[in-house]
Amino acid sequence: MKTRLLVAWLGCLWVSGAYSQSKSTLNVPTVTISGYVREAGSQEALIGVNVYQSNDPTDRSRPDRSRPDRTRPGTTTNTYGFYSLTVPAQDSLQLTYSMVGYAVEQPRIGAQKSQTVNVFLVAGKQLSEVVVRSSRADEKVSETAQMSQIELPIAQIKKVPALLGEKDVLKVLQLMPGVQKGSEGQSGLYVRGGGPDQNLIVLDDAVVYNASHLFGFFSVFNGDALKSVELTKGGFPARYGGRLSSVIDLNMKDGNKEKLHGEGGIGLIASRLTLEGPLTKKKSGPGSTSFLLSGRRTYLDVIAAPLIAAESNGRNTAGYYFYDLNAKVNTELGPKDKLYLSGYFGRDKFYAIDKSSNSNSKSDIGLGWGNATGTLRWNHLFSDKVFGNASFIYSNYDFSISSDETTTSQQSVDEFSLRYTSGIRDLGAKYDLDIYPNPQHSIRVGVQATAHQFTPSAIVVKNTDIKENRRDVETIDVTEAGVYAEDTWKPTDAWRVNAGLRLSAFVHKAVTYLRPEPRLSVAYIIKPDLSVKASYALMNQYVHLLSNTGIGLPTDLWVPTTDRIRPQQSQQWAVGLAKDFSERGLTLTIEGYYKRMDNIVNYKEGASFLLIEDPTRADRVRWEDNVTAGRGWSYGAEVLLQKKVGRFSGWIGYTWSRTEWQFADLNNGEPFFPRYDRRHDASLVGIYELSPRVTLAGTWVYGTGQALTLPQISYNAFEQGNPYLTNLGYNNNLPLINQLFGFPRQVDEYGPKNSFRAEAYHRFDVSVQFHKKKKRHERTWEFSAYNAYNRRNPFFYTLTSRPVDGPSNTSETVLQRYSVFPIVPSVSYNFKF
Repeated sequence: MKTRLLVAWLGCLWVSGAYSQSKSTLNVPTVTISGYVREAGSQEALIGVNVYQSNDPTDRSRPDRSRPDRTRPGTTTNTYGFYSLTVPAQDSLQLTYSMVGYAVEQPRIGAQKSQTVNVFLVAGKQLSEVVVRSSRADEKVSETAQMSQIELPIAQIKKVPALLGEKDVLKVLQLMPGVQKGSEGQSGLYVRGGGPDQNLIVLDDAVVYNASHLFGFFSVFNGDALKSVELTKGGFPARYGGRLSSVIDLNMKDGNKEKLHGEGGIGLIASRLTLEGPLTKKKSGPGSTSFLLSGRRTYLDVIAAPLIAAESNGRNTAGYYFYDLNAKVNTELGPKDKLYLSGYFGRDKFYAIDKSSNSNSKSDIGLGWGNATGTLRWNHLFSDKVFGNASFIYSNYDFSISSDETTTSQQSVDEFSLRYTSGIRDLGAKYDLDIYPNPQHSIRVGVQATAHQFTPSAIVVKNTDIKENRRDVETIDVTEAGVYAEDTWKPTDAWRVNAGLRLSAFVHKAVTYLRPEPRLSVAYIIKPDLSVKASYALMNQYVHLLSNTGIGLPTDLWVPTTDRIRPQQSQQWAVGLAKDFSERGLTLTIEGYYKRMDNIVNYKEGASFLLIEDPTRADRVRWEDNVTAGRGWSYGAEVLLQKKVGRFSGWIGYTWSRTEWQFADLNNGEPFFPRYDRRHDASLVGIYELSPRVTLAGTWVYGTGQALTLPQISYNAFEQGNPYLTNLGYNNNLPLINQLFGFPRQVDEYGPKNSFRAEAYHRFDVSVQFHKKKKRHERTWEFSAYNAYNRRNPFFYTLTSRPVDGPSNTSETVLQRYSVFPIVPSVSYNFKF
């Protein structure tokens, strides 16, 4: 009944809004101004450009011209740079096009009839002071219905200090309020009490399932290939679905259409290079085509392998490397049609080769994982008010273990070979329509479907010694689909509403889940530059990540919803305050939230599906038997003061939060804090352009210690059931036999789950960049220090015994803390041409 009432209410909302608008404008002729906004010099489509009718300072029809006229029409460009603005017909009209980091354009046009106006914005203004060019600021968070959303300029990301000089999008997002970091140096995200699998990470419409390199220390995203990064952690628009906690929407550059451009860098562990430019002589219009090609590779294997070989006299060698490659081609088929083809390919590889001293045996062990995505998109402009996009999407993530052993004797050669793989593959299609019926409404509708193929385990074993040859493959095919509609509505001068409904579906064999997902975000503008906001979102998640470590390693296992494992579901309520300080270029947001999560999945105590010690046994373990479902709740408050432009930019973020989980099969059914629950989390980021040639940057972060489970008592005990004695025929359960022949082992007894709180985490990073610009190229040297004051932050703890003064054979048990990163200096060289 509640669902029916909600659907009816949303329908009435849209109908009444459209009716009221048509009634109010019944006798007022209107025209539609539409087109594309691109970057001058490259023709790169710009996302999120503010387009609005400028206030005319000579207009004396309004008594108070010092206040912004909120009734003036305005809109923003979509993912492809398209906008549509309907205004009253008039002899002359001035439009304003503004975006952070670009010069404001204010063309004056005749507006007696509908027309196409394409605009090019000039980049490079992000270093200048803010100049208010009109009575409306370039970007105001206080005038939008959307809340809990953060956009980060790529240029600003590249100035933030980073570990070993590798600029990382996900690690910069960790510095935002509401986003918790994982362990020291890890790139995992834990948003508003959610786990790493509850983040929808999308690159050009394709889902990226494991977004980490080097066991989580770096992300797979090369900033040189990205155009935009947007984080949504609440108030989700209806077009997003499939995850509970956040959406990270990343878009790759389209490629320069006017000239060949390149940039890259050489660091301590990796180098990168990006090239983009036109593929045809025609720079614009039908037939014009451009490309983007960006690659990065580490050379840790080149450094480590020779050192290991020299240490072992050539008997052993080991290495590790990762690479990633971004590629994109886009072409204009005609004035109303554009085609985009993009892809990402990346892989991590660890290998170790061990040869015995007498050369009778050799072992080769390998560990690898990687992502591959591909997206084909077709834009079609149906009219100046209707924009359509069709996407065909491929995504694949796989993890593999390989082990080869060869033993040579005088009689024979014995070989053992093992291949273990696990992964997930997606084939999907989606279609979206952006509709701009009038200045008060901006409507989006769409439909999408994805065919998932999960491979929890695929094992191939060959053994010539016992004549064994096995191939065990398990695959699970499921389908996920969704249809949505949302409307951004301006019912009055003061109210902003984004209302939507998403209907998601999931099919697994004989079971089908059909779930409605209502969404609502509302803003009330109290006065210019100040508004209060509220939002509600219901989300469903049909894929799950099983992890023993909780740090997002590639050994974590993706599994689907089944007839036994129900979908995860969350409901989130949020309220907030948004304030713009236009003269200073500052924005302030204060938000409070409460989120409830149901049917979240975790391993039972001591259970594991992926058995690294003996992967051949993994096919005997049914993962559904080893997991348990529970619930969780999280609430907190967040503060963000941000400055995106000017010689000094950066932000201050603070989060107070509390997260608890409860599972019937964990912690005796009692609630407990998950590992990454942190009561306090703070970050200070500052970037100062000392001069056009010198940039200073610093970051300080603080976080309450993680919640961990540690042994409370350790003692030695005799192991029951000694297999050696059992094979000899002894009754191994007799106490006397155990005392005489049993093997002692250490036994640890634990208290309540995650009842130990680690030490607080904090560090300071600093960097300085030296720029040298010439007519055709630019080069930058960067010197940085990660953890500049050498804080020994805890990475993990162990219980160890140590002797004490006094009688012989006396020892005490102590808690030993281990750290990973002391102060880490680095230097890198970057260039553009």
